[in-house]
Amino acid sequence: MASSFVDKARITIRAGKGGDGAVAFHREKYIAAGGPDGGDGGRGGDVVFVVDDNMSTLMDFRYKRKYVAGNGANGMGKRCYGKDGETLYVKVPRGTLVRDTETGGIMHDMSDGENWVAARGGRGGWGNLHFATPTRQVPRFAKPGLPGESHDVTLELKLLADVGLVGFPNVGKSTLLSVVSKAHPKIANYHFTTLFPNLGVVYVDEGVSFVMADIPGIIEGASEGAGLGHDFLRHIDRCRLLVHLVDVSGSEGRDPVEDFEAINAELREYDPALAERSQIVVANKCDLLGGDRENIEKLKAHVEALGYAFFEMSAVTHEGARELVKECAHRLSTLPPMLYYEADYIPPEPTVDTSEELSILHDDDLWIVEGPWLQRLVATVNFSDYESRMYFDRVLREAGVFERMEQMGVKDGDTVSMYDLMFDYRE
Repeated sequence: MASSFVDKARITIRAGKGGDGAVAFHREKYIAAGGPDGGDGGRGGDVVFVVDDNMSTLMDFRYKRKYVAGNGANGMGKRCYGKDGETLYVKVPRGTLVRDTETGGIMHDMSDGENWVAARGGRGGWGNLHFATPTRQVPRFAKPGLPGESHDVTLELKLLADVGLVGFPNVGKSTLLSVVSKAHPKIANYHFTTLFPNLGVVYVDEGVSFVMADIPGIIEGASEGAGLGHDFLRHIDRCRLLVHLVDVSGSEGRDPVEDFEAINAELREYDPALAERSQIVVANKCDLLGGDRENIEKLKAHVEALGYAFFEMSAVTHEGARELVKECAHRLSTLPPMLYYEADYIPPEPTVDTSEELSILHDDDLWIVEGPWLQRLVATVNFSDYESRMYFDRVLREAGVFERMEQMGVKDGDTVSMYDLMFDYRE
């Protein structure tokens, strides 16, 4: 059953290539010179991430690692444009972070339910219809489509829960979740019964509810990879409130104060902000104490001195559970909203090997510049951004493209065509 929960996956996404433009001429009876009528290629399909609230793990990505959108169709004669490539929709659970695998930067947080375009399809190439002028009436060339964006991304699921239950294994977290919600986690009297997080909706009063997460038991050294805690500590990241369960029964010969401090040390080691998160400390298994309250009083004095709220409870007998739920709801009403991760991924400046030879064709006042590295460069540059345009110009000058065109006789005002980019040449 544990193998069915997957909360991290690495995949490759690639948007579709744009279709090629067509070279075609109008042919019709009694019309001597119909002219060019080659249509444009279709745009490549996008890769779009979509939140699916019926998904709770990243299991679907364990066996399928490559996601490719459809290519745009090529243009045709009679001014027929190619069909756009089919968009690929990739479903992920709510709360999934999309990271760039190489840098680890956050590209998007799939928590708000909005669709997100992760890779944009390549633009379709122009047909020869675009290149007709009064002096160039028979253009016998068109443009190929541009490649779509491609990324290696890591999907990381961080559960969207308001309250996270933390503590050592076998302290009663799963039992508490089953008592206060309709969740049915596996419960048994041995360590690591909970092998993956469980979620339950806790209904307090009419119109008042919250989501509680039972996180697998944390042990000392979890933040360094020991036990199960390291794998699942990330699911506490978004929890606005932590409920820290401590076994005060003494049934395993443990000291409740030491256990409390050990868990907080692991939270602090994983992320210092977690140790500062709002926390309620709950002494559980009070039904097993008999009349000996030494452990309870010792823990209560310790945590209250640190400023934490303290509750006594027996999850098995339900004693104290209702009071705890009401306190959680009250705390949540005063706490800030759930954490949303802002994107911090900065696309790297494209690296282009300009050693490959470019093709420069001259037709009247039109200069057509093409080549594999130029195609890749045009596809990655954002021409609406000034810095990107300056970078593009710098690469062309350093590669000697303009110098070569000047040697071939380019004039001021001539039109330069580089794939779907056209501009007037200025000396």
